Amino acid sequence: MEMEDHNLSKFTVINDPQSLNDKISAIRNAGPSKLQVIADFDATLTRYWIDGSRGQSSHGLLQQGNREYDAKKQALFEYYHPLEFSPTIPLEEKTKLMEEWWGKTHGLLIQGGLTYNAIKNSVANANIAFRDGVVELFEFLEERDIPVLIFSAGLADIIEEVLRQKVHRSYKNIKIVSNQMVFDSGCLVSFKGKLIHSLNKNEHALDMTASHHDQTGGIDGPVTDNASMKQRTNVLLLGDHIGDLGMSDGLNYENRISVGFLNDNIEKNLESYRNAFDIVYLNDTPMWGVMKLAAQLCSMEVD
Repeated sequence: MEMEDHNLSKFTVINDPQSLNDKISAIRNAGPSKLQVIADFDATLTRYWIDGSRGQSSHGLLQQGNREYDAKKQALFEYYHPLEFSPTIPLEEKTKLMEEWWGKTHGLLIQGGLTYNAIKNSVANANIAFRDGVVELFEFLEERDIPVLIFSAGLADIIEEVLRQKVHRSYKNIKIVSNQMVFDSGCLVSFKGKLIHSLNKNEHALDMTASHHDQTGGIDGPVTDNASMKQRTNVLLLGDHIGDLGMSDGLNYENRISVGFLNDNIEKNLESYRNAFDIVYLNDTPMWGVMKLAAQLCSMEVD
């Protein structure tokens, strides 16, 4: 497969090159059948900046078509969002606050009469786009039957609609681990499974979710059952927050290569990111570096 040549060296930070090379060798020698990819969605697979303005998140783009309820959702955001990033609130208390926030927001979506058409229209009008190279990465992994778990504290139905409208196809190897909506006669009536919020999205959430499904044609097909995911003990993890490293919790992995996208506030956060992730990409970089890494991991050359 042809891959565009992009020199990303000036936007790439690797804290321990020897450790990274050792992991690459171990994963490559084990083969693609042992590999899985775990990725955050917002500001990881999607761009942080679009034409000079901040790209929207999968949760933030949703417009209910009901001004009263949109205003109530915004008020919840303004109250809870600062608490999510407060350094003084203990984790246990913060987790309860996040459950409150997500629960109230989901309640408003139901009470406000959210329709699937509103989701379609919201995505069509949203300022959201995948990083360059994401589609090529998805295709490369699909060709090799390497599963991709997209973890998000947002809404699975919106992520599916973004994939549908921006990529115009589905992938048999992609599973979305996120909050799933239940519609009746085109209106939202409930949510499936346990609530997934920003502080509990990890591999344990697999048991709460269904396969990535196509709204127009049912399930795309079984991606991989959870037991066989556990057999894939090598992980390529992509995230934009240090907390995203928790997405592989619950998986007894042998080797994990973690890639962090540091999109903003670089000087303030670089030290903590470089210590946490194996590779850090700066300034809202395209996905070509990860594409090159995936090709290395799947190379048949033996050291």
